[in-house]
Amino acid sequence: MGGAKKKPLSAVEKAQRLREEKERRAKREREEREKRVAAAITLQNVDDKTVFAELSKLKAVTPAAVASAFNIKVSAAEDLLEDWEKRGLLVPVAKCERLKIYKPNLAAPPA
Repeated sequence: MGGAKKKPLSAVEKAQRLREEKERRAKREREEREKRVAAAITLQNVDDKTVFAELSKLKAVTPAAVASAFNIKVSAAEDLLEDWEKRGLLVPVAKCERLKIYKPNLAAPPA
């Protein structure tokens, strides 16, 4: 009868240490993710004329080119380019399943 035995103190300490380490790692990853999201959001709050000037220098505007030029994630760059396409500032040149290529619409500069 007796039931389950108590775990040794070393096993309890080890489990607690591993749990704390896992929580610290998760917190650090969460902070890094928030920093990347904040960088993507701050780019969208930048003056449109500045961003448009940078994009007009590029021969072909792709999400990867924008991501490397502004140091943001590619997904954030895709969202930015789609927003600019809806506003008429970019014209799609070629689209396929994975990649969209744009060129600046010089007839409609940003306000």
